[in-house]
Amino acid sequence: MSSKPKLNPRNFPRPPLLEKSPRQLQIKWNDQIIADTTEGYWVLETHHPPTYYLPPSSLKAPLQKNSRSTMCEWKGAATYYDITNPSKPSEVVKNRIWSYDQPTPGFTAIRGYLCFYAGPWDCFVDGERVEPQPGDFYGGWMTSEIERSSVKGGPGTWGW
Repeated sequence: MSSKPKLNPRNFPRPPLLEKSPRQLQIKWNDQIIADTTEGYWVLETHHPPTYYLPPSSLKAPLQKNSRSTMCEWKGAATYYDITNPSKPSEVVKNRIWSYDQPTPGFTAIRGYLCFYAGPWDCFVDGERVEPQPGDFYGGWMTSEIERSSVKGGPGTWGW
C-alpha cells in the first residue's frame, strides 16, 4: 500500500501559481456552515501552504467591508471584511477575511473571491479540518498533505 506523496511548499512557484480547485471547501462556525463550494481557487507560493479563494456566492453569512487594506506584491491591494456570527449576532470578527477588488493581471480570476484565515471558524478541504499556517501573519491552510518542515511563518522561518 503506497501513501500519497506530500506537497512540498519549498517547490511551489515564485511568483505564485493560481489554479482552479475542484476540492470541496467548507467553513463552519459553531458547527454551522457559513461557506461551501467546489468552485474555488488555490494559490501556491514558495514556502506557503495553499491559500484558498471562495466565490462570494458560497458565503451564507453577512460581510461588511472595512477600511483595512494591505498590499501583496503579486496580487495587489487586499480589501478586508468584518463578519457577524450567524448563530451569535453579538459576535463580530474583524480582518480575518479578505479579497482583491482589482487584482493584478495574473490574478483577475479571483476578483472579489474571499480568502479566510483558518480561524476562529473551522475550515475544511475535502472534509479534512485544516490548521492555520504558523505565525498568524499569512493565511495558508495546512492539511495532512503539506510537508510542514518547508512552511514559512513559524519561529526561525522569516529569513527564507
